Amino acid sequence: MKVVAMIPARYEASRFPGKLMANLNGQSVILTTYTATLNTGLFNDVFVVTDSTIIRDEIAAHGGKVIMSIETHESGSDRIAEAAENIDADIIVNVQGDEPFTQTDTLKKLLDVFERDNLKEIDLASPMVRLHGKDNIDNPNHVKVIADQNNFAVYFSRSPIPYPRNQEIDIPYYKHIGIYAFRKAALLAFKSTPMTPLENAEKIECIRYLETGKKIKMVEIDHVGISIDSPEDLEKAKDYMNTRNN
Repeated sequence: MKVVAMIPARYEASRFPGKLMANLNGQSVILTTYTATLNTGLFNDVFVVTDSTIIRDEIAAHGGKVIMSIETHESGSDRIAEAAENIDADIIVNVQGDEPFTQTDTLKKLLDVFERDNLKEIDLASPMVRLHGKDNIDNPNHVKVIADQNNFAVYFSRSPIPYPRNQEIDIPYYKHIGIYAFRKAALLAFKSTPMTPLENAEKIECIRYLETGKKIKMVEIDHVGISIDSPEDLEKAKDYMNTRNN
């Protein structure tokens, strides 16, 4: 099974413009992510996929592999799907460029899903982590997921799902973590399918897979990395690196 990691890297970001090129204790965020992904040892190849010549030059200057996007894309899946068409791979993992502390154990759990899937029934795998506290559960920036008894995704939403009509039941709530491991065919099918109605309403790209009949295996994890969405997050990441290195 040939496994390739792809890191979609868009230079523009509404909340933190140019964040992937921000200095994270001596090197850029995107280079830190790329290096950490390489160092997991899980992949036959690692590519950064970008629309930015600045990011391209940054990765290339350090001997990394980079693919320039040709089209304009609305989602990371669309961006890496374009790049994946000419890549020899069975499984493609979308690693988020703004999460520089790549979690090897999380990625390994996703890949193990496909190792065990002898009938090749699973189209993609993605992690989820339990949410605690009403504020987190109600926060529309936390995409919630509900799964069936075999941990296949049923639906994703920015709303609190399930709705707690029966207050006597202690129902767990899970946050979807935006890391995906795809079978290549499922990723290419995503690119060739127009945005679906529920996806458009929620602005959650993985809903397109559900609306088109794909099977998403959810993998529960107990911790998440630091996602850099703001200057404050960057400072947290620097503090984390300093603590880890001491």
